Amino acid sequence: RQQGIGARCKASSRSARHRRIVAEQVADEPLQVFLPGRMSLLVRLTAKEGLRLALLDVLNSYTDSLAAEPGTELFIVSVDPDTPNNVWLFEIFKDEAAQEAHRASAPFGVLMGVMPPLLDGPPAVLRMDPLRMSMKQGVLTDDWDF
Repeated sequence: RQQGIGARCKASSRSARHRRIVAEQVADEPLQVFLPGRMSLLVRLTAKEGLRLALLDVLNSYTDSLAAEPGTELFIVSVDPDTPNNVWLFEIFKDEAAQEAHRASAPFGVLMGVMPPLLDGPPAVLRMDPLRMSMKQGVLTDDWDF
């Protein structure tokens, strides 16, 4: 028996609403991941007075090239709310070899050529071995309007 257009639309609307509710529930669930063998870096960059936006622009361009570094699993650029000239990078690499490949990549070479004149001193680098990550899945699916 064929349903009318109205009945099919209502069923489709209920189905879409159910999928959206399930997706929202999943988005609130934390993704729990153990990170054995990974290595990470926390890097503080201090921009010269008046050059933080230029530094962020350079880092943004570099971030766009990270697809060429499959072993760079996470790269986060953050601004320091308390020290306006500081920019923080948090990076996770699959392993030591991935971190070495990151440093040897052509885009990283370009970054290292462009970034030093923007900095008020050398980067401060803290190496860490991450153990575990918990992240709300919705972070990856949120509608980011900029």
